[in-house]
Amino acid sequence: MLHYAIVFFVIALIAALFGFGGIAAGAAGIAQILFVVFLVLAIASFIINAFRGR
Repeated sequence: MLHYAIVFFVIALIAALFGFGGIAAGAAGIAQILFVVFLVLAIASFIINAFRGR
């Protein structure tokens, strides 16, 4: 999932470079959402694994 967030971030950067504002904003928004979802899942995974380790 982090891979997809990075891909959409790169797409947003390329689109912004060429002046496609709407596409860049959309890709940046998708990248932000995917990154937040990745963080939530990563933190949940760390917490679950910490409790399983006991």
